[in-house]
Amino acid sequence: MESGNERTSNVVNAFKAKILAVDDEVRLLDLHRELLTRAGYEVYTASSGNEALKLVKQISFDVMLLDLRLPDVSGHQVMRFIKSHKIDITVVVISGENSVDAVAKVLRLGAYDYLRKPYMPEELLNTISNALEKCSLEQENKAFQARLQDSDKLHRYIVNSSPDIVYMLDQEGRFTFLNDRIEKLLGYKKAELIGQHYSVVVFPDDLPIASFVFNERRTGPRSSRNVELRLKYKENNGVCYFESDALSIELTAMGVYSRSGGDGKQKFIGTYGSARDITERKKAEEMIHFQAYHDLLTGLPNRVLFKDRLGLAITHVKRNNQMLAVMFLDLDRFKVINDTLGHAMGDRLLQAVSQRLQGCLRAEDTLSRFGGDEFTLLLSHINCRDDVVAIAEKILAELNKAFILDNNELFVGASIGIALFPEAGSGLDTLIKNADAAMYSVKSRSKNGYQFYSKEMDKYCHSRLMMERDLRRALEQNQFRVYFQPQVNVSRDEVVGVEALIRWEHPTKGLIYPNDFIPLAEETGLIVDIGRWVLDAACGEIKKLHASINRKIRLSVNFSPLQVEQPDFVNMVVDILHRHQLPGEVLEMEITENIIMKDMEKVVNKLRDLSRYGIKIAIDDFGTGYSSLSYLQQFPIHTIKIDRSFVKEMNTGSEGRCIVNAIIYMAKGLGLNLIAEGVETKPQLDYLKQLGCTEVQGFIFGKAEPLENIVSALTQDLQVRTVANYEASAGPA
Repeated sequence: MESGNERTSNVVNAFKAKILAVDDEVRLLDLHRELLTRAGYEVYTASSGNEALKLVKQISFDVMLLDLRLPDVSGHQVMRFIKSHKIDITVVVISGENSVDAVAKVLRLGAYDYLRKPYMPEELLNTISNALEKCSLEQENKAFQARLQDSDKLHRYIVNSSPDIVYMLDQEGRFTFLNDRIEKLLGYKKAELIGQHYSVVVFPDDLPIASFVFNERRTGPRSSRNVELRLKYKENNGVCYFESDALSIELTAMGVYSRSGGDGKQKFIGTYGSARDITERKKAEEMIHFQAYHDLLTGLPNRVLFKDRLGLAITHVKRNNQMLAVMFLDLDRFKVINDTLGHAMGDRLLQAVSQRLQGCLRAEDTLSRFGGDEFTLLLSHINCRDDVVAIAEKILAELNKAFILDNNELFVGASIGIALFPEAGSGLDTLIKNADAAMYSVKSRSKNGYQFYSKEMDKYCHSRLMMERDLRRALEQNQFRVYFQPQVNVSRDEVVGVEALIRWEHPTKGLIYPNDFIPLAEETGLIVDIGRWVLDAACGEIKKLHASINRKIRLSVNFSPLQVEQPDFVNMVVDILHRHQLPGEVLEMEITENIIMKDMEKVVNKLRDLSRYGIKIAIDDFGTGYSSLSYLQQFPIHTIKIDRSFVKEMNTGSEGRCIVNAIIYMAKGLGLNLIAEGVETKPQLDYLKQLGCTEVQGFIFGKAEPLENIVSALTQDLQVRTVANYEASAGPA
């Protein structure tokens, strides 16, 4: 059933309401015409009583705006004529008279309202709108009564064709009428319910709502009631009381009254209305509500619901002088698995992790997925630290067990930070922040453990924030530098390439090596802008280098996974090469195996696009990730770089040599170029040459240095350094 405002809107929109304005002042009539026409009404005017009466005989008006003082007949006489001739028009009197008697007199003559001059335009418009609403309600009620009395057959046909349940109740709440829809929606035949109390079909928990609605005794425009409640289905074996099997409805109820008796009072004789099936809408609303407060992947509470529960728990423990704990858990090695095996496998792993975590908790605890591979846990009703330690150790033990997904045996650990209330904070945001700080403390040490928050950890978090701030300033203030490390063809004793390596000249901390800031740059996304700067600066430097030595050598540049993921990555690389007038053959793009395994189709398309420009692709740190021979054959890879860890292990035993030998043998078989990284000693160099590895880089030929140092080295004969020379100049790459 529509509300009063909706009915009025429908009346106005269905047709242009006709308004007759009667006044002897032409100025006022013009104002009425302009105001009401702009409001969407059809306006007529009359400057005398006789002119007004002539118009109401000819035209059916909805509202008359009537001035009492007219030049021929009075407004009172006009109203008496309308009343005696039963003309259906709503009269709004507009007059300058302010006495109570004047108002009472026109109301007794049937006026709907009385407006005193002067009045505001909004007041007039509201009065007309209310008058039209009254007309609409009266017309609806008359039409309904007429259908009941004169068109019962047509009424029943219309009612039974309705998609809603239509009903009537007597004054005791027993069904006296139901349409056919009741059987389709609830399974009851009409005969089963006629004479039965409405409580037979109303869901027990909703009976108070139904009782309130059906026992209302209101008349007039606001007599209709709209509520939502649930009805019970009938089943073969009886009535189903399960909430999930209830029919949700929107109920409209309106009282039915007998015609006025001699005393002028109406007698309540029952209720009629309709019930619309809104089950699907309610399910959709419940789903929206669930999505607002839960993580869709795991079904766990999200951070919004977690914070809400934490706030309630803090209030409770404060009142009862108790303890609680907040755990902040971050999975170890998840990113490697997600990047290597894809997001689908990563999602399944998160689901499996959430199930194991739930198995470690008590019924009163709350587990939420905070975002990514981060989870938060609320442990309430704890007595001491030992209670929290027991749960943390149980979680670590469970997560250290292998996860078997599609025959993949996956291992993850967890870093857990713990904040106790009240010693680690009394506010919910403070507890979460401090648990997060404790978690990062575990990450910075060795991972796969737990740590309680202490105030010293604030310094670490502050240091991270300052580092991020300084990184952003470094980009803005051009504090980064590009160093180059030679790549040597040992069979020709010739530098054939250089690898570009970034350094940060911090204004107060001096030279900072990439291991100290690149992880944070990747975490914050700054690596995208930093990587673009490195490529641009390196291309500018290599262009100068080519001019200085009068020959072209290769430029190797590292690219992070986040850079490769950018939609404009290929265009960015090509644009920088064009800007520096460098051919694609000069650039060798170094990526890790994990990039290739992540979203394989998109990555291979980008690599092929770059290869068409002549750009070479090198796999950096080969063998340290999830190596696969299939991608070496499928993708446009030109070079494999043997990781420095394998080169170093050649000194310690046969196992390291076997690994290096296998990589070299495989690369030769696939026709790929080879570069060994981290070559520091002559025995390492000799062994690599013996195995047929012709290109190396490392401190034995030179550390990463500014361009001017590289230029002088390239113009001289290469000299292999002794171990002593190496040790004297050693430093991070």
